[in-house]
Amino acid sequence: MTMNIEMENEAGAPEGKTIMKRSKINLSFSQVALGAIALAWFVAVIVPLIILFVFSFFTTEYFQTVYTPSLDTWTGLFASGRFEVTLRTLRVALTVTMIELVVGFPFALWLAKSDIGKTTRAIFLALLTIPFFLDLSSRTIVWRAILGQNGLINTILLSTGITDAPVEWMLYSEFAVHFGMIPALFPPMVLPIYMAISLIDDSLIEASNDLGATPAQTFWRVIFPLALPGVVAGFVFTLGPALAAWVEPGMLGGGFVNLLSSSIESAYTALRYPVVAALSTFVIALLLLLLGALLLVLRRFGASGLTLR
Repeated sequence: MTMNIEMENEAGAPEGKTIMKRSKINLSFSQVALGAIALAWFVAVIVPLIILFVFSFFTTEYFQTVYTPSLDTWTGLFASGRFEVTLRTLRVALTVTMIELVVGFPFALWLAKSDIGKTTRAIFLALLTIPFFLDLSSRTIVWRAILGQNGLINTILLSTGITDAPVEWMLYSEFAVHFGMIPALFPPMVLPIYMAISLIDDSLIEASNDLGATPAQTFWRVIFPLALPGVVAGFVFTLGPALAAWVEPGMLGGGFVNLLSSSIESAYTALRYPVVAALSTFVIALLLLLLGALLLVLRRFGASGLTLR
């Protein structure tokens, strides 16, 4: 009996060693793969940002970059009256982001938790992804034919007698820029929120209802806290492009709505690359500050840990 046990132990020992070797190989391969991905991400994302930040301390003279460290670009950036442009950019970006959140969250909630069929849900998700396959300029220029003085809306208003003259403020104004940015940034807001809400277990909502909670209480105490990761992701994916938007201000603003992106484009056209780098760094810093403020608000309500997880 003892000999049989010893023979079984001796037979099982090589198998155990083989399994341990395989686990070590798999673990080392995972570590190498993770390190390679992290290195690639650092080279592709962080290194260009560092170069952009360093480049902002150079200057331009006679359309040539002077590679001498200096603060002239940054001092000129704040002394050139761009503070008003910065405030306008923040106002437009935050307004668009909040409109997207107010409209997108109920839509994402309906899409994730309503009784619609799988086919209908798949159709709506497909419609949300269609804009990613179309050029932003071609999608934006269509609004000029709708909002212009001779556009579709003014034609209807004049033909029905609602107005005696074309409405001019619908195009080449901040309203037009807002109107053009909202459809373009709707999917980046809705899709993360939809993913977060779809992961909420229906039994939690049913338990809240069984305990006598009203729909409003269930929303604010169950659904919304669990959907905060999607809300934060949608906030970032919407606010970032809104701060850097240049197609809508150019096509729908008509040069009358100057944002930071317009300043970047004009500096790039003038071959003032250090100014472009400084403005781009400033936009990234604004985004990080707003994201930090959002996390502070979430920490105030005790939801930052859940959101980060």
